[in-house]
Amino acid sequence: MQEAVPAEQAAMVPPPRSESPSGVNFTSPMEDEEQITAQLPPFRRSSAGHRKIEARKLRPKWLQTGSFVIVAFVAVIVAMVSVFGGMVAYGPLQNISSGTKSGIIPQWPLLVYGPWMVASLSILRTALHRRRALHSWFIVLLFSSLAIMLCVAQADRTFTGIAGAALPALASLACFQQFVRQITLTLPPRQVSPRHRQ
Repeated sequence: MQEAVPAEQAAMVPPPRSESPSGVNFTSPMEDEEQITAQLPPFRRSSAGHRKIEARKLRPKWLQTGSFVIVAFVAVIVAMVSVFGGMVAYGPLQNISSGTKSGIIPQWPLLVYGPWMVASLSILRTALHRRRALHSWFIVLLFSSLAIMLCVAQADRTFTGIAGAALPALASLACFQQFVRQITLTLPPRQVSPRHRQ
């Protein structure tokens, strides 16, 4: 049995690399790959898949263009409603200062609409950066409420008088809020950068 083991080991041990066994022809791995790829049929792209990719590329462009057009229309409408609302509310707000003894300052309603405008621009800026602007929304709501209360105080004590006095500021606020929503929907979602582990 001990004699059989060395004979088996000698049969299992391959010859050194410098010597090739008789009748065996070694080739490099690259030559083997070239032979295999030469036997394969040529690669053809399917025209149907190419058309699907083009259709997918065209659809988002039309959607994005349509979305931007809608946002542009909304921006124009918001600007018109805000300007007309300010013109309607300017008169009643100016009448409040006419009863004071310190003199009439005709531009004092800008003290109500100035902070409203600055906070609105701040909200638009943060919406473009996909961030929240809670403080700015608080300022807009505060000065919109102040404008409504001051206009209602000058209005007739009828339902139509109170509604007509409150409507300009409410309409401006509602249109502005919807405009901010349209901006956030139009922008692509923010990609969250992976956090580095420390």
